[in-house]
Amino acid sequence: MDNFCLECSTRLIGRVDKKFCNDQCRNNYHNKEYREDSVLVRSVNSILRKNRNILKELNPTGKGKTKKQDLLQLGFNFKYFTHTYITKDKRTYYFVYEHGYIDIGNDFFALVINTDI
Repeated sequence: MDNFCLECSTRLIGRVDKKFCNDQCRNNYHNKEYREDSVLVRSVNSILRKNRNILKELNPTGKGKTKKQDLLQLGFNFKYFTHTYITKDKRTYYFVYEHGYIDIGNDFFALVINTDI
C-alpha cells in the first residue's frame, strides 16, 4: 500500500508509518493545522499582558486603590483574568497572574499583588 505525504502528496519511501516526505512538509502541515488555535491564544495572551501591565502600573507598591474609570481609560478588559480567589466571607479577587483586584464599591477597586506565586 502506498503512503503519501500529508502536506504535498508526494509518494513516501521508507518506513511504513512515515507521514511526511521531509521536515519542511511536516512543519508546514502543523503550522497550518494549529494556526487558528495559535491566533486565538496570541490574542488572549495579548489582552492578559495588557491587563497585567495596567495593574502593575497602577499598583507599584503592592497595595493600592483605583477608580474603575481609570482602568477602563487605560484599556483594561474585565472579561480577561487568569484566576480568582474567594475569601472566607465570599468576596472574589480577580487575578491577572500575580496582580489582583477586587470591587470595593462606589466604582473603586482595591489592588493587590500575590507574592506567593
